[in-house]
Amino acid sequence: MDKKELTCGLIGCGNLGTALINGLIDAGVPAKNLTATRRHTEALAPLKAAGVAVTSDNRWCTERARVVILSVKPYNTDLILNEISAGIDPKHHIVVSVATGIDTARLAAGLPEGTPIFRAMPNTAADVGQSLTCISHLHAGPSEIDAVNTVFAALGKVIFIDEELMDSATVMGACGIAFVMRFVRAMVQGGIEIGFDARTAGAIVQQTVLGAATLLADGNAHPESEIDKVTTPRGCTIAGLNEMEHHGFSSALIKGITVSFEKIGR
Repeated sequence: MDKKELTCGLIGCGNLGTALINGLIDAGVPAKNLTATRRHTEALAPLKAAGVAVTSDNRWCTERARVVILSVKPYNTDLILNEISAGIDPKHHIVVSVATGIDTARLAAGLPEGTPIFRAMPNTAADVGQSLTCISHLHAGPSEIDAVNTVFAALGKVIFIDEELMDSATVMGACGIAFVMRFVRAMVQGGIEIGFDARTAGAIVQQTVLGAATLLADGNAHPESEIDKVTTPRGCTIAGLNEMEHHGFSSALIKGITVSFEKIGR
């Protein structure tokens, strides 16, 4: 889709919405094509200064946009749908929700029949243009899919998945950021214990994690093959890995992922 023609409205524009709008502007979408809503619009002053239309009127936002993104708390979703539904034209509008646990069937129940609906789950790496956004959809054709892909590609990588996997995607992509951060923090703490100051340990760990991720992404490698390259017989790497496994490193991570998934369904 031509980014110059894309019009997008963010209802409930908080941190994620702000990151999305900034990403769209950086990607070439004119600021005048974007609208952001929030109950207290003072918080959106930087966006207004950049040329984005800022308002507390969700219906007006809907009128100005083709792609309408609901960036609200799950418990507010039905209220917002009720507010904007009368202004939604299924032949023109595309509705996207980033609310955790709200499936497309529930969204469809609050919108005119046939409205193209998307459910998206970005993560906080959107702030630096490195989000992983998983998306499912209902009643959407190629043009709608292209438009939504254009929006979220401004934040990083996009993967379209089946609706039934969206809760799993939330755990792996959104909660996963916190899991990786905890691993990074533990590595820094270990580095401090063996002699580094916190800043140096942090720099080493950050680049090491970035390098590991790049090896997998760009080299199309399997994690075990990369592990084999640095585990020599009787070496320090295999000794450290085995000690971690003795204390449940992999099993604890797997268990944490499954518990997070179970929590979404409660």
